[in-house]
Amino acid sequence: MGIPTQILASTAYNDHPVPLHIHGTRETSRPLWRLIEQSSSPAQAAERFQDYMAVVFGLSPEQAAGTAPSGRRRFRSSYLRLLKGWGFDANGPEGAVLKGWVESRFGLYPTFHAAPLRSFSSRPWIKYVEEKMGSRFHNNSIYLQLDLLYEFCQWALSANRRDRHLTLYRGVNSFDEHEIVERFGRRDAVVRQNNLVSFTSRREIADEFGDYILDVRVPVTKIFFFNDLLPEHPLHGESEHLVIGGDYRVKVSYV
Repeated sequence: MGIPTQILASTAYNDHPVPLHIHGTRETSRPLWRLIEQSSSPAQAAERFQDYMAVVFGLSPEQAAGTAPSGRRRFRSSYLRLLKGWGFDANGPEGAVLKGWVESRFGLYPTFHAAPLRSFSSRPWIKYVEEKMGSRFHNNSIYLQLDLLYEFCQWALSANRRDRHLTLYRGVNSFDEHEIVERFGRRDAVVRQNNLVSFTSRREIADEFGDYILDVRVPVTKIFFFNDLLPEHPLHGESEHLVIGGDYRVKVSYV
């Protein structure tokens, strides 16, 4: 990555972002990036990305239907399955694997997983570690799948927009999951977000999820996934963006 974690997590980085890349991901998947660069449209690039992922990681229905030598049905961990699980419950096992990937690649520890994570020896932290390392989802090179998804997201954002930030929104009922680092009056604050957190690009959707609305300028380099990135995925409907966390300047409004 090349950027110290304390910088990446800071408001200074969010104010003045620089490109982020996961070392070696594009270099070891050159055929994929040739296909993407030769695409005639973002839609075609997305289709080629998903076709590549299905073939290389055995995610097509025909391959997934195979069995292991023991005769048991073979389960192939998939980035799509993790996104689906996140959509149901960001504090479930799939959410733990995604947070673990952020921890591994960006050095950012999660701050919340079903409960505040305040100590490495606490029961909530132990539960998080058990879930993020569980063999059910920790196979089929799942971190490499997520590396490729992040890099494709960054390619798509850089190819289709010049702005370095997006304004996104998050509805919350309390600040149990969001540590207030600093306040600047009634509406402005620096809030520590979890290492992976959901936002939406539509304020009216954020209104449905809480009494407080967090209005945040997110650097595009910290967007891991967004609703229109792929033609087939389980998070359609809420204009959802999955964002790498840290300390963010926010404007707080009340529904």
